[in-house]
Amino acid sequence: MKLKNLAAIAVSAIMLCACGANSVSNTSMQGENSGNQTDATNPDTVNTSAVNAEEGPLYNFEMPEVGEKIAVITVKDFGEIKIKLFPEQAQKGVENFVGLAEMNYYDELIFHRIIPHFMNQGGDPTGTGTGGKSIWGEKFDGGIPEGLYHFSGAVAYANSGSTATNGSQFYIVNTDPGEFELGGARQADGSVYMYQTFEEAGFSHPKNVQEMYKEKGGTPFLDGSYTVFGQVFEGMDVVRAMGQVETDENDKPLSQVMMESVRIVEYTAE
Repeated sequence: MKLKNLAAIAVSAIMLCACGANSVSNTSMQGENSGNQTDATNPDTVNTSAVNAEEGPLYNFEMPEVGEKIAVITVKDFGEIKIKLFPEQAQKGVENFVGLAEMNYYDELIFHRIIPHFMNQGGDPTGTGTGGKSIWGEKFDGGIPEGLYHFSGAVAYANSGSTATNGSQFYIVNTDPGEFELGGARQADGSVYMYQTFEEAGFSHPKNVQEMYKEKGGTPFLDGSYTVFGQVFEGMDVVRAMGQVETDENDKPLSQVMMESVRIVEYTAE
């Protein structure tokens, strides 16, 4: 398992939890009008005896069937990203994304926040991370779909504290195979202790999901807080190349990384 110090992700991504100065928050996926909200892991409340089922539903890596609708994001100067959508598990999330794409809403929008070995975030027409709306013209609740996790290549909505604040902004998890983050806690001497196991972090992921994280990589600390609705099945090389662009202190690419188009097409297996 490859672990990385939280400080290596981005300075702005490390925030002290309001509930205790000895805890370090996990990197948050901030969306519309988010402010500085994060999902914190407090070592004082960690459940080290979490019960993990042997098997649980896991849909991320199912391939689309011929004729099924998929999303294709064409990123200027980088290439195509093909995404399987999960309308049965994430009905409202998929409905929103498909609806926006078919309105050409995402065309020529940028990825405004890119953090290497973490995620690429876009879908805000203002390009600032504070804008965007759903097909219903307001925020919507996509819930936490069962069997969909934040493996590398997962596609989910950014939010500002709960899944009830989903809009148009989304992110693609971008970690290397086998690279996954469990979060950590700040120690009395100021250092950061990184959790080594799911149980130590207080997570109750089924064993088959834990093993998949060890193989595929991802960000399990985001599970349970965001609406995952898709999974990249072709084009992770594009996602990872995007993740290497130079950014400023706010994780915004210095040169635009633009979605030329987002299209909903039928999968042909070609």
